[in-house]
Amino acid sequence: MLKKITAFMLCYAILGCAEQSTNENDSQKVMADMVLENANIYTFSWDEPSVEGVPAINAPVTNDTWTPEANAIAIKDGEIIALGTNEDVATYKDINTEVINLNGAYVYPGFVDTHTHIEELGATLDDVDLKGVETEEEAVQRVVDHIAKYNPPKGQWIVARGWDEGRWADKYPTEKLLTERVPDYPVLMDGTNGFGAWGNKMAMERAGITRDSKNPTGGIIHRYENGEPNGAVRNRGVALYRDAVPPLSHERMMTRLKNGLQLMANDGYSMVHHAGANTPIMKAYQGLNDAGELQIRVSAMVSGRDVPQMKEWIKIGPKRYDSNKLFVHSVKGYYDGSLGARGAKLVEEYSDMPGQFGVSGEDYGFLPNEVSEILQSGFQVNIHAIGDGGNREALHFFRDNFKKYPELQNLRHRIEHAQVVHPDDFKLYDELDIIAAVQPPFVAEDKIWTVDRIGQERAKGAYAWRTFRRNNVPLAFGSDLMGYSWDIFYGLHSAITRKSKDLEAGDGWFPDEKLTSEEALRGYTTGAAYAAFLEEKTGTLEKGKWADITVVDMDVLNIGAKTPAKLFDGNVLMTIVGGNIVYKKE
Repeated sequence: MLKKITAFMLCYAILGCAEQSTNENDSQKVMADMVLENANIYTFSWDEPSVEGVPAINAPVTNDTWTPEANAIAIKDGEIIALGTNEDVATYKDINTEVINLNGAYVYPGFVDTHTHIEELGATLDDVDLKGVETEEEAVQRVVDHIAKYNPPKGQWIVARGWDEGRWADKYPTEKLLTERVPDYPVLMDGTNGFGAWGNKMAMERAGITRDSKNPTGGIIHRYENGEPNGAVRNRGVALYRDAVPPLSHERMMTRLKNGLQLMANDGYSMVHHAGANTPIMKAYQGLNDAGELQIRVSAMVSGRDVPQMKEWIKIGPKRYDSNKLFVHSVKGYYDGSLGARGAKLVEEYSDMPGQFGVSGEDYGFLPNEVSEILQSGFQVNIHAIGDGGNREALHFFRDNFKKYPELQNLRHRIEHAQVVHPDDFKLYDELDIIAAVQPPFVAEDKIWTVDRIGQERAKGAYAWRTFRRNNVPLAFGSDLMGYSWDIFYGLHSAITRKSKDLEAGDGWFPDEKLTSEEALRGYTTGAAYAAFLEEKTGTLEKGKWADITVVDMDVLNIGAKTPAKLFDGNVLMTIVGGNIVYKKE
């Protein structure tokens, strides 16, 4: 086991030494395939800020104003071979070099979303989008409109996604209106985060939800007063509907992932971490990789609920594909439910529902023996944990494994979301070397009901990013799409201001936990690279690193620090992955 772990870490450590694009002793200078010029470039190669957000002494900032470090980049064979002034880099151009004039645009290391569900994003081109619906009537009408527009065969499943379980926690719809308006199709109305759903009569029949159905482990079937199921389900009950929807073919899954990855490229992302890729999703990623059709890089987490898949990967071991586009070195565990749906495991009962503590561990589908086995075979383990009880128990799971195998602590394990943490447990994150993989949009959208769920005092430990920093806990940022917006400017704004798009007055929700613009950007760049063992090849713009680049039309560092509301005016102009332009704004 130790030999396998050592080999795994070594393969990442030598990335930066294995392939040098240039040789300083060559008599003939290497010419660039591509040159970006007339740009404002931030490399992020300077030292990390202090835990209070104070920039390092070598950071390009004076009197609170940031200054770009370079104007041009030269790229060869997918790697950066030079950065500097336009004049410096001009010497790398010849008649075969593609020269792109960026006209003063701002260049950053390629952005990374460290928690995505790309198949759900790709599904937006097929399924009904319920994002932003305020009422049951509006949600049902979107389904009706979808059917009228596309006229699918009667009896075919209709899947709609995106209504907000947190906002609707006390008013889940029933099957009645949906059955009345859509009687001829089984319909799944899936929630924002997948912790709540409802369906019509035909969907209930296909899912086998009847009066005699018992609540599944970790889930609830909602019922009318007479005991009949009313169509709504919560937490692991959602799987009853999801499992009844016919799986996509391999080809359709590949298309869905490819569509989702292109949407991410369009929004400035050069890489994503896919949280919980089950067997069909993983095989589709492998198919895209083999066909050379992965537009951006993907770190795919093995699903911690797919036992046959975990056993297969234990035999294979962590893997970096030769394309440098697909990485499989981690597994996602599922420890508790969502806070909005009152499924997150709390140490003490919910403030707005006495007697309710949430659900966690094996009761929620966490498989301790199987996850321990794949951890012990050298995989990074990334555990979904929302509540303070869920976080504590997940930390204790790591602690117990590390006591048996101390070397496992070096594998940069993560807790996904780390949404509510007990004050006593932040230090344990540090002691165990756990990364907090958090999603800034959560605070912008969840803050309207978080205090109701857990009270003012416990809310001090919610989305507590500054506290994590003060406890030396690495942060990696993502969106948890489709549950929350993956727009990079929205995520940055949320981290910097702790406000929503409404730009409410005041200093933001628990403002002591705000981050600086530099820290926010690092969550999507250097922090994300570290979380994927790729800091030697990406996360910063430096000679010898991959040419993974995001070009935007604003100075995010200065605008984020001084006028963050203007971040919403930002646009992604170009995304480059390995020297290839995968998106260019027309």
